[in-house]
Amino acid sequence: MDPTAGLSVDIFLGLAAIVVLGTAAHWLSWRLRLPAILLLLVVGFLAGPVTGFLDPDAIFADLVFPVVSLAVAIILFEGGLSLDIAELREIGGVVRNLVSLGVLVTWTLATLLGLLLLDLDIGLALLLGGVLVVTGPTVIIPLLRTIRPNPRIGSTIKWEGIVNDPIGAILGVLVFEALVAGGFEASIGAAVSGMLKASVIGVVFGLGGAAIIVVVLRRHWAPDYLQNPLVLALVILVFAVANAIQDESGLLAVTVMGAALASQRFVSVRHIVEFKENLRVLLIASLFIILAARLPLEDPDYWSAGSLLFLAALIVIVRPAAVAVATWRSSLTWRERVFLGVMAPRGIVAAAVASVFALQLTEAGYAQAERLVPLTFLVIVGTVGFYGIAAPLIARSLGIATPNPQGLLMIGAAPWVREVAAVLREKGTQVVLADSNWANVAAARREGLEALYSNVLTEGGLEEIERKLDGVGRFLAVTPNDEVNALATLHFEDLFDRSQMYQLPPDATARERRQRGIPEHLRGRFLFGPDATHGEITRRFESGAVVKRTHLTPEFDFTAFLARSGNDAIPMFVLKESGDVVVLTARSPAAPKPGQILVSLAPAED
Repeated sequence: MDPTAGLSVDIFLGLAAIVVLGTAAHWLSWRLRLPAILLLLVVGFLAGPVTGFLDPDAIFADLVFPVVSLAVAIILFEGGLSLDIAELREIGGVVRNLVSLGVLVTWTLATLLGLLLLDLDIGLALLLGGVLVVTGPTVIIPLLRTIRPNPRIGSTIKWEGIVNDPIGAILGVLVFEALVAGGFEASIGAAVSGMLKASVIGVVFGLGGAAIIVVVLRRHWAPDYLQNPLVLALVILVFAVANAIQDESGLLAVTVMGAALASQRFVSVRHIVEFKENLRVLLIASLFIILAARLPLEDPDYWSAGSLLFLAALIVIVRPAAVAVATWRSSLTWRERVFLGVMAPRGIVAAAVASVFALQLTEAGYAQAERLVPLTFLVIVGTVGFYGIAAPLIARSLGIATPNPQGLLMIGAAPWVREVAAVLREKGTQVVLADSNWANVAAARREGLEALYSNVLTEGGLEEIERKLDGVGRFLAVTPNDEVNALATLHFEDLFDRSQMYQLPPDATARERRQRGIPEHLRGRFLFGPDATHGEITRRFESGAVVKRTHLTPEFDFTAFLARSGNDAIPMFVLKESGDVVVLTARSPAAPKPGQILVSLAPAED
């Protein structure tokens, strides 16, 4: 007997639609260079309330919010894995103030605005204010990749976004429990004790879960193929047990667990990061489709004047006030403070927590509870749209993002690449190397070069490199693997202008034909010359060729250089007198002028 015979085929179609629509929206956001959350919400609205095609409540029934809660826990664990305690040496004080004083100011002002503009009662205004203290890392991190601010302010915003999520959830739970208990006058003591209890449980369970994973990996108690499933199971267990003891402390526990794993140095967790980042993309896509599909778009809270004023006040008044208080007398410059004040988009945690509380309060017969969800989604859509458009423009106008960075990120650190990097560095050009081959990275560091040991094709590798990109505006994929070069170019396209992304021409003839047939927007510009493959450059370098700087003069110009070297030199870069770096490509032949410096691979006797 078919065990699925009693299930409607519509349920299977609905589950498939959630995954397919979410993935398609993510892909479309990548193609259009728009925040993924905006397209996910639009697709969810179209699939749910607009067309009626998707009904998550009919698919999941009572499991909607347990599924949402587990998915959010996994997302926050993955977010914790992107945190490194070492970053707090410089920004720890600011982050501490943002997640304490900043949260308090945001909560207080959002509550007052809810009372004045939305005509909410005190209980629901406090609950909405608590939910809206979160600042959505699932939205912030993609925006930071597009803006590329300096590392200090970028790390500050990332830390705030990830740490605020569990804090907002815990605040919401405490207010919710007070509402259910019948009022706040008798619940202040319970709320304070609940906050302390949730904090202690979250930290203890998070550190305990991380310690278990470290011991298991270090003692090799699990084979490689079971390590990721084991970690996932432990994350779910820690979340569930912590929540059973104190509601929403599980979110703090899994965040602490991820941050502790990212900061320890006993075992490598790179394979765990790679697995979780892929899972995160699927979970975020599915969650926003599910939550957006449940919303009634005809709700007046989406369009009323009070709601729109509330959204505007959050952006113009609340966020700048919270940042001003949190950064008072800090080491941040005024430009960094201004930029911090225009980066507070809300994301998946606000949507999930608001949806859970609204359902439970509605079932408990609480008046106005149904307004919580549309108001929260209005803030999500509005803040993502505003900050997604305004923040890059403001960052450039403030000089927080380098307008014309001349530095180079070179993926690959082979001997000839290190030689090129050393020559460019001597002339004042910033060069960052990244390689997954430890021997190459160690050799580069011994030579005094900035080199990262990282797998650039993973999300974790992307985030690690991203912290080193202040002043870097060119991307060169120069590994011996042609496929890696092409994929790395696609992987980094949100961080670099397409005109500044380069890769070596492919080595093999068949591969070359295939890659040359690929549209240029799906690969980098071919470096140096049509025959300047990794194999050819390596062969010449090992045969004695060296990387040279040639100061061109009217007496010895580029024509004279070519006449002297013939076809034995490969021109690579031109350093202008202004400090600009020109990367030479197969399609743009070199034409350096007297007074400029030509960097080339040339025979030693030249």
